[in-house]
Amino acid sequence: MIRWDPFREILLARLREPLREPEVVFWAFGFPLLLSLALGLAFRTKPPEKVYVAIEQGPGAEGVLATLSGDERFAAEVASTEECARQLRLGKAAIVVAPGAGLEYRYDPTRPDSVLARTLVDDALQRAAGRKDARAPTERTVSEPGARYIDFLIPGLIGMNLMSAGMWGVGFAIVEMRSRKLLKRLVATPMRKSEFLGAVIASRFVFMAIELALLLAFGRLVFGVEMRGTIVAAYLLGVVGALTFASLGLLIAMRAQRIETVSGLMNLVMLPMFVFSGTFFSSERFPEFLQPFIQALPLTLLNDALRAVINEGASIASQGLRLGALGLWMAVCFAVSLRWFRWS
Repeated sequence: MIRWDPFREILLARLREPLREPEVVFWAFGFPLLLSLALGLAFRTKPPEKVYVAIEQGPGAEGVLATLSGDERFAAEVASTEECARQLRLGKAAIVVAPGAGLEYRYDPTRPDSVLARTLVDDALQRAAGRKDARAPTERTVSEPGARYIDFLIPGLIGMNLMSAGMWGVGFAIVEMRSRKLLKRLVATPMRKSEFLGAVIASRFVFMAIELALLLAFGRLVFGVEMRGTIVAAYLLGVVGALTFASLGLLIAMRAQRIETVSGLMNLVMLPMFVFSGTFFSSERFPEFLQPFIQALPLTLLNDALRAVINEGASIASQGLRLGALGLWMAVCFAVSLRWFRWS
């Protein structure tokens, strides 16, 4: 049975800490907004980039240059064999065209831009040579809200921020209090471990509400990111995500004695989720045999649920499986922390 007086006092103390350390406010609230702005500008809607083509000097080079220069999709120039090889090696040119009796394309098949350039260049040159298509295609570019990279990115940044703030905000604070011998002083009070740890985790709920509101409002006002689901569903996911990662941070910090130790453990746990959990690109790009591991990660569960609600308008009921998995992560981490936590 939790006694509310010690719980309330620890919670209020945790909420006052940012007022004494203004840099905490920046990293918790300002940095995610700056990151969203930078990535949103980098991947904003803009005209398609030109394909840079290096044409090797020789018979037929000027004809190839004239054909490609007349197409707005290409930026082409004629250069020596050595210069063409250098441009391809350094990535300045996506493909080298060597005219002659036939056409020779030199490109790197491991580079997606080179593979695309080979298809586009060959299509343009074959058409110029008189090829006729059996069916005339039409093109339509898609840049509407909900289908852009920034729409994919904002939910991922929310999930990443909830993870980072939850784990660092709880784990780092616990170890700092232990290293400064503050936890030993609490041993002399009638406060239980459950009350102390519960108050520390509950403080994340307050900060989560502000972080989520800021990122959603910023995405909407600056980039037009639409909330297709309900704000209640998004907040419920935020609450469960924040409490899950706070519990995970607590688990990591339950025995650590030094800041350096908990920093290394935090990075060890968070790095796989930064890479695999689909914050900046889809987690489905990884091989099939890794998918069971990836889909079980708490950040993957949270990111996918947030995108389903924000981008697709999914109901909270449809995310019951993911919510249950996050709740299991939270319950197990908190239970183990409560069992193994020590004041000193």
